[in-house]
Amino acid sequence: MLTVSDLTLHYGQSQILYGVSLVAKPGEVTAVMGTNGVGKTSLLKAISGRHPYTDGTLTLDGTPLSHPTAFQAARAGIAYVPQGREVFPLMSVEENLEAGFACLPKDKHTIPDKVFDLFPVLKDMKARRGGDLSGGQQQQLAIARALLTPPRVLLLDEPTEGIQPNIFKQIGRVIEQLRDEGEIAIVLVEQYFDFAFNLADRFVALARGEVLLNSEKSTTDREELLAKVSI
Repeated sequence: MLTVSDLTLHYGQSQILYGVSLVAKPGEVTAVMGTNGVGKTSLLKAISGRHPYTDGTLTLDGTPLSHPTAFQAARAGIAYVPQGREVFPLMSVEENLEAGFACLPKDKHTIPDKVFDLFPVLKDMKARRGGDLSGGQQQQLAIARALLTPPRVLLLDEPTEGIQPNIFKQIGRVIEQLRDEGEIAIVLVEQYFDFAFNLADRFVALARGEVLLNSEKSTTDREELLAKVSI
């Protein structure tokens, strides 16, 4: 279980996050929602070690992660799929997947069959360059690469952005399958309200870097949540 407590983050002199707290449990999707610029991506970057947080604590299964680097966060089991995907355009699909081996010991440098079971198109395109894939195929590749570690926490930043409807639905089914297997805690940042609401088990609504709502789905009123994430 990932626990974020009172996280504060600055970019230079500008404060972006103000004491943000959340819990992400295995077998659940925690949706972080809000309008553009409220700090959603900054929160994921802090958790994944991409940007140092100023104050607060991160713990994974009760073990503190004190200002981890991206490599340390990945070694601890936190996988990050960033907005924009960060696929290497001149490398093949297979080589892009193999880039996920960076934090694994050499005896673990194999691509599990499960990756291709989740994303069959990648098996057929292993030799194709990453830059030649469609946006939806690149998104599948980015998620597949993140799953190679294998992660205990999966951070997804806008996974439906700029992709075609059929891939949109497939990614939703993959998230559902990973959730239902019960081994990974998933933190989802998503602008498309219905997609996030249908998938999530708990919600964290942000506005101007602060938490407006933090609740389980069973106690969340849909219209109240929609109003808060539209501020």
